[in-house]
Amino acid sequence: MLHYQPRAEGFSEARLGLVVGKKLVKRAVDRNRVKRVIREEFRRCRPNLPPVDLVVRLAVKPQRPLVGKAIASDFLALLEKLQRPREKR
Repeated sequence: MLHYQPRAEGFSEARLGLVVGKKLVKRAVDRNRVKRVIREEFRRCRPNLPPVDLVVRLAVKPQRPLVGKAIASDFLALLEKLQRPREKR
């Protein structure tokens, strides 16, 4: 799940926050792996992002085994949604 909020005037870079709960991912090694993969993908995409504060929160238990490519692709899909213009109702 991705939460975002535009940053105040004068800021030009995006920031990232991560929440990986112990209830969803029991082992610290796995929690750290999820965070490490998401941080790396954020670092790569950061120049193309608008100035927003992003908080990535794990909403469902990930499937075993944890695969870095799958985690990265899920995060990139969330960023694609963020950059896509919203339809007016």
